[in-house]
Amino acid sequence: MTTIFYISSFIAIAATLMVLVKTNVVHALLYLVVSLLAVALIFFVLGAPFIGALEIIIYAGAIMVLFIFVIMMLNLGAADARREGQWLSPETWAGPAVLAATLLGEIIFILLHRSGGTFKAAMVSPKQVGIALLGPYLLGVELASFLLLAGLAGAYHLGRRQSDEDSERGTEA
Repeated sequence: MTTIFYISSFIAIAATLMVLVKTNVVHALLYLVVSLLAVALIFFVLGAPFIGALEIIIYAGAIMVLFIFVIMMLNLGAADARREGQWLSPETWAGPAVLAATLLGEIIFILLHRSGGTFKAAMVSPKQVGIALLGPYLLGVELASFLLLAGLAGAYHLGRRQSDEDSERGTEA
C-alpha cells in the first residue's frame, strides 16, 4: 500500500504542476480532475474511503462543473470555437489519459488485494464529517464558499463587460 500511496502522490503532484504550467484553461482543468482523483485515491489508501468519495463527488464532480460553466460563460466568439475544435485532438488527452490510467490500475490493484483481507480501512461516518465541518472547521468552510461565490460573480462581471463591448462594436460596424 505504501507503493500505491507514493505513486498516487507523484501523480497528484505531476498533475498539479501541469495545471500551473498549461496556458489553455481546458487542458488545465483536465489535469486538475486527474489531480483530484489522485488525492481521492490517497485518502482511500490512508483508510478514509468516505472522504475519498466526498473528494470525487464534491471536487471532481460539482466544483469542476462550476469551473466549466464559468469558462463557457466567458466564451469570447468564433476564434474560441475554432480553438475548441482543436482540443479534440489525441495529443490534448494523452497526458491526462496516461495519469488517469495509472490511477485506474492502482484502484484495480487495491480492490483485488482487498478481498484477501490485507487492506483495513478505518470507517469515518458521515455524522463525524458533518460534526467536523460544522464544528471547528465552520469558518474555513464558510470562507471557501464566499471565495467561490466571489470568483463566480467576478467571472460573470468580466464576461458581461466583454459581451457588452462586442455588441457595441457590432452595432457601429
